[in-house]
Amino acid sequence: MKILFWGTPAYAVPSLEALVAAGHTLVGVVSQPDRRRGRGKELLASPVKARALELGVPVFTPERIRRDRHCQDQLAALAADLSVVVAFGQILPQAVLDQPPLGCWNGHGSLLPRWRGAGPIQWSLLEGDATTGVGIMAMEAGLDTGPVLLERALAIGLLENAAQLGERLSQLTAELLVEALPLIAAAGPGPEAERLARLGVRRQGDEGLTTARLLTKADLQIDWSQSALEIHRRVMGLYPNAQTSWAGKRLKLLATEPLVQRLADQLSPEAAELLRSDPATQAASTAAANPAGPDRQRAIPGTVLALVKELGLVLATGGCPVLLRSAQLEGKGVLSGQALLQQLGAQRGDRLGERLGPNPGEQT
Repeated sequence: MKILFWGTPAYAVPSLEALVAAGHTLVGVVSQPDRRRGRGKELLASPVKARALELGVPVFTPERIRRDRHCQDQLAALAADLSVVVAFGQILPQAVLDQPPLGCWNGHGSLLPRWRGAGPIQWSLLEGDATTGVGIMAMEAGLDTGPVLLERALAIGLLENAAQLGERLSQLTAELLVEALPLIAAAGPGPEAERLARLGVRRQGDEGLTTARLLTKADLQIDWSQSALEIHRRVMGLYPNAQTSWAGKRLKLLATEPLVQRLADQLSPEAAELLRSDPATQAASTAAANPAGPDRQRAIPGTVLALVKELGLVLATGGCPVLLRSAQLEGKGVLSGQALLQQLGAQRGDRLGERLGPNPGEQT
């Protein structure tokens, strides 16, 4: 089939490559315009655009496809059989959705209607979902409201961050798109209602509907008064941008483990052993399990409870303690375990978490 592909980030690249490998013809790729990135603010192409150019596919980069009638006309002239959209980053107008005879199809990284919107991976982690998945959806003018043709679920690991989960979901998206396209082709063209009826799509309802709102800089700040599990979910879901402060500098938190007894079988072997054997960790866990106990048993949230060689810092929270395994201090590189301990030079009783304002030059 002749396909017009819409996508921007690295997440969409496996789908682009899978369609080519499956023998389909890409008549064009639409991606977001080049943006300035990195410390040098160099103007760079999106990952999808860069890969499409390597494949020799013509690329279109409208600033706003909804307003760009010239680009809409160019795309219509390509006479694609269908459009495939994976994390493009703009809402397509109805005029564009109506162009291909076999419709416009979106690979979305959640089990709809849960987490409609631009950040489903982050929000599935932030809210502690046990599972997520991918849906191949017929696109409508609304935000991820269309009927679903295929979907497949994935279990989310406790120690999985947004980048790792995104990698798994991007591969699954590519697989499901390749599986879906022969079904779409077999259903053939015609009025949309008839095409979708032949495909037996699942209409979305309102039950379980949630929206993945855009994250703000305020969302990135860790609140140490939350529980260990809530803090851990934020570190994983916001990866690599969850932050606190240390000695007046911004500290990005990159890997944590919640030292919660009921989660011991999901922790790393090292963290599980720490939970069993370290006196400071055991005392903090006991205090969390006994909130009615004397205040002197509970450290102020953000306090360093222990420094564990080769592992990192054990920190007090509003509940059980949390293990900080990897972080990046402002102006420094990413460090883990013993190297992190040496760089921070923390001592028991020190505290993380003086609230910092946003850095004007930092992007979320």
